[in-house]
Amino acid sequence: MQDIFPNEVSQWQKRGAKIIDVREPEEFAQGHLPGAVNVPLGDLNLIPELIASPIVVVCASGGRSARAAALLEEAGHPEIANLLGGTYGWMQERRPVEFSEVDGDDQH
Repeated sequence: MQDIFPNEVSQWQKRGAKIIDVREPEEFAQGHLPGAVNVPLGDLNLIPELIASPIVVVCASGGRSARAAALLEEAGHPEIANLLGGTYGWMQERRPVEFSEVDGDDQH
């Protein structure tokens, strides 16, 4: 697992990384990195088709995503990055965010 800063996310995306946001759907709807897929931390092991390397995991501030990165690494995924500062840090740097509506359906 590697900790990365917001300015490094695009380098990972150019290598085909998926951005997995491990916050709850309500949090995800309030703003997330463009192209991120919402897979709450508790559901991470239930979505194997989304979990392909390389992966950048993100949450609100970096705590849950660090746990998610460790879980993915333990599961054998070799290229995992944790976004330091999470979505809050991303937004503090005035980087683009997307918003979505929360409905009763799964966000994944």
